Amino acid sequence: MGTHDALPDERNADVQIYVNGEFYPRSGARISVFDSGFLVGDGIWEGLRVHSGRFAFLDRHLDRLFADASAIHLDIGMTRDEVSAALYETLGRNAMVDDVHVRLMITRGDKKTPSQHPSNVIGGPNVVIIAEHKVADPEVRSRGITLFTATVRRPPPDTLDQRINSHSKLHEVVALIQATAAGADEALMLDPTGAVATCNATNFFVVRRGELWTSTGHYSLPGITRGVVLEVAAHAGIVTQERPFSLTDVYSADEALVTGTFGGLTPVIRVDGRTIGTGGEGPTTVRLRDLYDAAVERSVSEQTEGATHDR
Repeated sequence: MGTHDALPDERNADVQIYVNGEFYPRSGARISVFDSGFLVGDGIWEGLRVHSGRFAFLDRHLDRLFADASAIHLDIGMTRDEVSAALYETLGRNAMVDDVHVRLMITRGDKKTPSQHPSNVIGGPNVVIIAEHKVADPEVRSRGITLFTATVRRPPPDTLDQRINSHSKLHEVVALIQATAAGADEALMLDPTGAVATCNATNFFVVRRGELWTSTGHYSLPGITRGVVLEVAAHAGIVTQERPFSLTDVYSADEALVTGTFGGLTPVIRVDGRTIGTGGEGPTTVRLRDLYDAAVERSVSEQTEGATHDR
């Protein structure tokens, strides 16, 4: 049971998938076997949540998307407003308003032959938007999750910069396989120095003596939820630190939690078999969730449909 577990929803069988400006039924949505993402993991993506018909923190997601595209020299071929319009068109096509998770994926495009070289791309990038009715399984939040520290580490920026939300996720998949084989829900991953970095698909925090700690961020994705939690915590007077810390600090923490766009804030009750704090959701986690939920409401209330005004 992990933070991405969702309640089943039969409506997802009939969702329309956006592929390069056209819509296809779920069973008919296709990308070429010569697609750059399929061939070599050459692409970027965003996961977004929908509340009251609006995308939470849309500007932040678009900031990260276009920064990542620039970093890997990928021309998306669309402006921010055009990407936003495509996202909202997908919601409208599927009559979606609440409890929706959207995955936006952009690859460099189709290749004329299976190879790495970008010069072999034919045409423009491939843009896919998958919107699904998704409610996070409430049992995950109420029970909390367990973590296992994987032997696979997060690579340094000069190997594969973890701050880019790329399609190259094999190391995270292997870490998750190790964790589930060990009986845990998800994987905790260390950085090259041995400090705690992040989880395989979420950002990791500990609470120690009333302070909120997370990693330096040099070896992990700059999660949107992570950033919002740090902001609202600091505004509420909670001391926050982005710093190196070890597994010793984790095992003796008062609370631990993970953050992500889909699951929000989820308590961590055990790491490597050690019970964290009281083995349940702690008071700081509860307070942070309330602060985060309020930030989500502010974000969506400040938007107008098809626009990006959540800053």
